[in-house]
Amino acid sequence: MTIREVSERYGLSADTLRYYERVGLIPPVPRTGSGVRNYDAASLGWVELIKCMSAGVGIEALTEYCRLFQLGEETLEARKALLVEQRRQLRERMEDMRKSLDRLNMKIENYDQCLARKERELRGVLAENETAEASGGKAGRLPPLRHWIPSNSRNTRRE
Repeated sequence: MTIREVSERYGLSADTLRYYERVGLIPPVPRTGSGVRNYDAASLGWVELIKCMSAGVGIEALTEYCRLFQLGEETLEARKALLVEQRRQLRERMEDMRKSLDRLNMKIENYDQCLARKERELRGVLAENETAEASGGKAGRLPPLRHWIPSNSRNTRRE
C-alpha cells in the first residue's frame, strides 16, 4: 500500500507515518525500485500497533520495543518486561483518571442537587404569587423581573 492509502486507512497523516519510521516507532518500510514506500502486511501491523499503543504507552517505550523486536528472539524477556512495566504505569494512570472522574461526577451531582433545590424554591415562589394574585393579594417574594436580569444585558434604550 502507498503512504496515502495507509494514511486514509488508519487516519494518520503521511507526515506522521514518516515520523514513525524516522524515529524508529516502526521498522523501515519496504520501498519500490523508485524509492516509494510500499507498506506490506508487516508494516501495516506495526502502524496498527503503534496507533493503538500510543494512547497509553510513551514514545520512548514504543521505540525501545521496536528496537528490541528487531534484535530478535534473544530479547523476548526484555520485551515482556518492558510491556509489563508499561501495563503497570498505564493501570496507575487509569486509576488516577478514575479518581478524577469520580470527583467530577461528585461535583456534577452536587450542582444537580443545588440546581434542583433552586428550581423547587422558584416554583414555590411562583405558586405563592399565583395564589396571591388569584386571591387579590400582592405578589409574594419574587423580586421584579429587572432584578433577575444582569444589568449589562438589559435594554437601556429610552423611548
